[in-house]
Amino acid sequence: MNEKFARWSTLFFLSLKRDWKKIVFWVLGLGLFSAGFVPAFEEITKGQGLAAMFETLQNPAMIAMVGPTPAQSASEYTLGAMYSHEMLLFCALCAMIISVLHVVGHTRKEEDLGLTELVRSFQIGRQANSLAAMMQVLFINIVLALFVSGVLMSFGADAITVEGSLLFGASVGIAGILGGAIALVLAQIMPASSGATGASLGIIGLLYIIRAGTDVSNVDLSMINPLGWTYLTYPFVENNWVPLIIALIFIIIMMILAFTLEGARDMGAGYLPEREGRSHAKRSLLSVRGLFTKINKGVIISWLIAFVIMGAAYGSIYGDMQTFLSSNEMMQQMFTHAGISIEESFTGTIMMVMIGLVSILPIVIVNKLFAEESRMHLGQIIATKVTRGQLYWTNIGLAIVAGVVGIVVSVIGLGGTAIASVGDKLTMGMADFFAAGFNFLPSVLFFTGLAALALGWAPKLGKLVYVYLTYSFLLNYFGNILDLPEWFSKTAIQSWIPPMPIEEFDAFIFITITVISIVLLIIGYLGYKRRDLLA
Repeated sequence: MNEKFARWSTLFFLSLKRDWKKIVFWVLGLGLFSAGFVPAFEEITKGQGLAAMFETLQNPAMIAMVGPTPAQSASEYTLGAMYSHEMLLFCALCAMIISVLHVVGHTRKEEDLGLTELVRSFQIGRQANSLAAMMQVLFINIVLALFVSGVLMSFGADAITVEGSLLFGASVGIAGILGGAIALVLAQIMPASSGATGASLGIIGLLYIIRAGTDVSNVDLSMINPLGWTYLTYPFVENNWVPLIIALIFIIIMMILAFTLEGARDMGAGYLPEREGRSHAKRSLLSVRGLFTKINKGVIISWLIAFVIMGAAYGSIYGDMQTFLSSNEMMQQMFTHAGISIEESFTGTIMMVMIGLVSILPIVIVNKLFAEESRMHLGQIIATKVTRGQLYWTNIGLAIVAGVVGIVVSVIGLGGTAIASVGDKLTMGMADFFAAGFNFLPSVLFFTGLAALALGWAPKLGKLVYVYLTYSFLLNYFGNILDLPEWFSKTAIQSWIPPMPIEEFDAFIFITITVISIVLLIIGYLGYKRRDLLA
């Protein structure tokens, strides 16, 4: 047993030394995001703010997005209860995603690159690297949990108790460790690091979608969901530590399973074999377009399926909205005064969320070109009569087409399910859903343009586009709740686009952002045409 994990501590400390900048950014960034909004939430509690937020968040659509609360009345809905209700689920998701990327990157990706074979040539145990990666995730998330708890307590708010703060931080930390454990298992099963990352993130997305349905229909069923163990602890209200104990047991089981699977497989292999290719290549591979489509086919299909499922999951909630509205006089008055239906209000918000996720796909495709370049796969193509312009514009065209198709399938999933669940009572038609979705098309083009700009001039900075996308998403999602200044909200590109059908279509904004996106694509091409390619 000791031989399998020999000198794991050496790898552990070497990884900490190598990644200390990333770890600091990880802890400070996620920690401040998780705990730093207490002053903003305090502003919301003034006057009748808490009562209004309590009534608003009883909406099934909001429960599907942020989760339930055990508070039975507005008087029980304190600052702490509201903060954990609106923040904990998303913080847990962020912690899980970051840990997934970290574990796969330090295990299966290093194996694919040949680094693990080099390390094992020394007196290092066969599974030492995996144990070191998990211990690093454990260490980082413990530090993160303590940091989050400390920041929460530092504000000195009456409703932010010590126990609640510790539980909130522990919930975020255990979510990160849980994500790492899931990733470690899938790193053994999948045939490559890209498959392990995709499968891990796909499972997390599926768990989120499943809990959206169970939170609305029967919250007890959410306790079967591993994601539920991270946010159904109800900090500052019930302070329930039991879900964390269940999560800890599950993590131990997953780690044992991962090490068992790793011990029985060959290095570089997975339990799911790679599908055998054709004996003869298709004629489409003779073209740049066919080659790029082949390279990105798996990613595109996976994301499109995810968009359909996500749209259908949110569309199924529309039927519960009518029941909720008919039983809540205060909410009836709010929407009557606003002059819009609850379905229209929810559509405008959720469409921004869905199209924000759709924007990820074009960014992935654009960055894929540099990934292929980094692996020296473009040298033989460049040596032929294929020009850089063909490579660049074919890749950009595929990214834009994928983004448009992503909007289409998301809208069909959302609108089709909503119409099917509500029927004639729904005040919106399929055309309204398509209008609301394609209203955000300029934002998809804008993120594609940013990725193309990075590809042309500074390709190593391409991943920063994900950071800005996340920033824009969070700013739009929490902007209204936190009552942020308008100038600050406008730093997110989606904030410039008036959400339909809540507001009227703004042709000037639509055209302006589209033109800016095209300019970014052209500038990116000029850089790609001139810079040295890795070959």
